[in-house]
Amino acid sequence: MSERKNVVYEFGRFRLELREHRLVLEGRSIPLTGKAFDTLCVLLERHGELVPKQDLMNAVWSETTVEENNLDRNISALRKALGDRATNRQYIETIPRMGYRFVAEVKQTEPPSPVLRQSALPARTRSERPAQLQQIGFCTAEDGVRIAYATAGAGLPLVKAANWLNHLEFEWKSPVWCHWVEELVQHHRLIRYDERGCGLSDWEIEDLSFDAWVRDLETVVATLAVDRFVLLGISQGASIAIAYAVKHPEKVSHLVLCGGYARGWAKRGSQEEIERKLALNTLIRLGWGRDHPVFRQMWTTLYIPEGTLEQTRWFNDLQRISASPENAVRFSQAFGQIDVMDLLPRVHVPTIVFHCDQDAAVPFQEGRLIAAGIANAKFVPLASRNHLVLGSEPAWHVFVKEVSQFLGWQ
Repeated sequence: MSERKNVVYEFGRFRLELREHRLVLEGRSIPLTGKAFDTLCVLLERHGELVPKQDLMNAVWSETTVEENNLDRNISALRKALGDRATNRQYIETIPRMGYRFVAEVKQTEPPSPVLRQSALPARTRSERPAQLQQIGFCTAEDGVRIAYATAGAGLPLVKAANWLNHLEFEWKSPVWCHWVEELVQHHRLIRYDERGCGLSDWEIEDLSFDAWVRDLETVVATLAVDRFVLLGISQGASIAIAYAVKHPEKVSHLVLCGGYARGWAKRGSQEEIERKLALNTLIRLGWGRDHPVFRQMWTTLYIPEGTLEQTRWFNDLQRISASPENAVRFSQAFGQIDVMDLLPRVHVPTIVFHCDQDAAVPFQEGRLIAAGIANAKFVPLASRNHLVLGSEPAWHVFVKEVSQFLGWQ
């Protein structure tokens, strides 16, 4: 793909801005997954040419082994985003058994003053990728929903229960998640997946419920034939991990929970928090995925208030590409109804609970509540304002040290 990060492609009523990593339709940002965006970049670079499937695969997944149907999904997503079917105007032509061609007229420009643009909004630097490669595949839940999963590393399996704002590929090179991946794959075969409704998993779904999330975790574990593993639950993923550990204690060797909660925001008895969440849901409905920097920054600040500019910009982008506005509202509403309080005394696997002491997204007391409800659970407070522990802060080193002792890393 092009090394000129300041290129802008214009076609029809659309603009593709490489520096801002966004597709724009008449001033409105169109959500695309990271790989769909990259696929469109390749097609635009070579517009008018036949681009063989293998060329696209090599360019878009240069460091990841995937099945060919990943490319098919990207093309379908692009056609939907560009409205090929709705407007009867074709942008992407399929050459059967060979590849694809971008057939619309394309204008390519480079803004003349990149230095001025950089001073106003510094360009992101790409975080180093983990040394290991990840492999992405798909499994099908019992209701037909396709769930994307990824594996990397070797050793005792560690399964990360999905949490909100997942995107397997976008996280892989992320300044917010990369240190988690790098550390975990040194000791484990790391298994991650995108929960239904977001990331690379199916977005158009009927059942977005807690029970469905637990079943999806069961499906991933069964598909990969994982016998016994460490289960990691972060944020909302902690409640899913708790439910799974109670249902399948023979499979979970250790339970690691971070920033989690057993009671959703509607179950905690705080009218102030309920009103705040309802207000946020309204903002999600109106602003999610659109080019509203104030809204996106507000949401990012709840999760990583101590984030760097690069981390903040990445998290802003994650909101735009990980889920649709409709699904984002559904997620938030479903989170409010989570209640696994009665399951806590039934957890009988070794458990360690982490929670940042100034977490603005999930109250610190919720982490204490989980640890108090699980017999013999170890509770480790982390000195941080972030909901997601960042690699540059002392809290991360505390987390790694405690997990290392808990899991017996050498």
